[in-house]
Amino acid sequence: MSALRTTPLTEWHRENGAKLVPFAGFEMPVQYKGIIIEHKHTREKAGVFDISHMGEFKLSGKGAKDALNKLVTQNLDTLAPGKCRYGFLPNDKGGVLDDLIIYCLAEDSYMLVVNGACEEGDFNWINSRLPEGIDFDNISYETAKIDLQGPLALDVLESVFGRDFKHLKYFNFEETEFDGYKLIVSRTGYTGELGYEFYLPADKAQSLWEKIVADERVEPIGLGARDTLRLELGYPLYGHDLDTEHNPREGGYGFLLPADAYTDGKELLIPLSIEGRRAARHGDKVILDGKEVGVVTSGSFSPSLGYSIALAYVANDVAEAEAFIINTGKKELEAKKTELPFYTEGTARKKLD
Repeated sequence: MSALRTTPLTEWHRENGAKLVPFAGFEMPVQYKGIIIEHKHTREKAGVFDISHMGEFKLSGKGAKDALNKLVTQNLDTLAPGKCRYGFLPNDKGGVLDDLIIYCLAEDSYMLVVNGACEEGDFNWINSRLPEGIDFDNISYETAKIDLQGPLALDVLESVFGRDFKHLKYFNFEETEFDGYKLIVSRTGYTGELGYEFYLPADKAQSLWEKIVADERVEPIGLGARDTLRLELGYPLYGHDLDTEHNPREGGYGFLLPADAYTDGKELLIPLSIEGRRAARHGDKVILDGKEVGVVTSGSFSPSLGYSIALAYVANDVAEAEAFIINTGKKELEAKKTELPFYTEGTARKKLD
């Protein structure tokens, strides 16, 4: 077993009481004060996340847009500089190799942000399919990623940077300078709250992190709360809700695709609500009329809603059913089909000007 990688902030996490666990080949903080405490703090104020395990690639050169357009589901013809877009890297059969955000830095110049566990595979897949003359670099090791999320995130951002950021719209970004170095500040948000992401040199990460956590409105947040926050919005986690066996339409993202793309799927990812605190977990069986019809991909108690929620793949012919049974192995839970997002009070798309 290979040694776990660390981020530029791993020692800070250890010294400040984080519980560290293996995740995507890294040693990462799962919690500090507790998942529910951290979850609610992010929903109410602002939390800061070390996401430096994510992978970043740069792709540029004449023809870069056309080459990348053939490999991802995003339509790069309509992606202007300063904007970013969520989508998928499909394999030859339409299964999802990864979900990713593509940043248009300039004409024929892009940054790709991929999941940490998929970094090497994604890079090799893309690199092997690019024509000659395209520059493609893995900048993951030299890049840190810090996320600031929560309804007070803008106030904290402007306080730390000493400048206005109200102009930055949802899924837009800008390259700027801070403390003598260049970085990218984007506004997307994986928690459903107003959220900003910083891509910066790895050796500058601790300095920025400490400036942010010094703000009394901010708490450091681990991967545990990040997972419950994203699940409340129905956002997918690669390797659970998205995988190589399902295409993006099966994963619930047909609205991001051309009407004729990936229409041959056999299953659909659906949202389920479960009364009480007992949660379904990844791998639990979904039952309808005594027959196994699917499997849970993500499940958790929802701190914001006060009951449990789950995502599950079920066969297309039962996807419209209103109620299911989830077999956890120890207990059967009654689950009702609902709509996404589970949590509807998020501030991510809030207009700021």
